Amino acid sequence: MVAAPKISRPPGLLACWREALLAQKVLLGGPRGYRKHPQLNRFRSQPDPLAAIAGYLLCLADEAERRGYHFNRSKIHPGPEVEKISVNYGQMSYEWNHLKAKIRQRNPDWFRRLKDIDLPDPHPSFKIVEGDIENWEKEPVF
Repeated sequence: MVAAPKISRPPGLLACWREALLAQKVLLGGPRGYRKHPQLNRFRSQPDPLAAIAGYLLCLADEAERRGYHFNRSKIHPGPEVEKISVNYGQMSYEWNHLKAKIRQRNPDWFRRLKDIDLPDPHPSFKIVEGDIENWEKEPVF
């Protein structure tokens, strides 16, 4: 998820944590089933993909702690601090609209709190740049 973790409900934050840990395993040569997931391109394109996913995971763990939860930081493969990952404005917008569509179905009360946000702050690992939806992204479904 490109949006800042602060907008996630607890189940969404946990799901993001689990998916990012799975992505880290793939980058370490792990599970075959997830290796072609298009979102991995975001991290694979970085000079140090493991450090990039580590930074992403650390921000999720920080948000969890802010809320009084504990994500096991020992699961994060250590790496040096890296520069922010560029994400196209069009991609951020696409992912935000996709997420809002899911939230609208799953939790109408939470959706009402988010519906007027045009574009949330990005996750601290990302910076928004001009550009369209990534060429690796699936066709819009909403």
